[in-house]
Amino acid sequence: MDEVERGERVAAGFAAGDEASLEAVHQRWRPLVHALALRALGDDREAEDVTQQVFLAAWRGRGGYRPGPGGLGAWLTGITRHKVADALEARTRRARAAAAAATAALGPGALQRPAPGPEQVVERVVVLGELARLPRAQQRVIGLAFYGDLTQAEIAERTGMPLGTVKSHMRRALHGLRRSLEGRPLQATR
Repeated sequence: MDEVERGERVAAGFAAGDEASLEAVHQRWRPLVHALALRALGDDREAEDVTQQVFLAAWRGRGGYRPGPGGLGAWLTGITRHKVADALEARTRRARAAAAAATAALGPGALQRPAPGPEQVVERVVVLGELARLPRAQQRVIGLAFYGDLTQAEIAERTGMPLGTVKSHMRRALHGLRRSLEGRPLQATR
């Protein structure tokens, strides 16, 4: 069997839902997908995240794959372009939100603000310590929401958790953080 026939068989198996074909597709196309994402994003962690999103989206949407010019590689490249665009858009939204929050909280000169002082560093350490005490599932949901800039529906899709479970984890995590931080002064006394 030549390389073209093998590739066509793997693509057909992938489209049919064969997990062994998924593994073969992942091994064959992951380096290309990752390289495209890394080139566009310039960050290895983001590129790795996009790579995982591409293969998850491809697997979920495999019923829509139609062999054509370029085959499976071209189809995966198209999915990669869309996922990279989504990642860049999320990055822009996070930057705008951070700038807006800084401006609203600290006034127009907030972006020229010096590095955080000891009080802010202590606050961050306390909050990070409390986050670390949460159950793993709640930590994951909070992390995806605040650091990944994902909605609850997007978190449910990415993790495979039901939306209600994601909402429950989020509510419990925020409630637990509030309870544990209520009695604790975050600002250092002067």
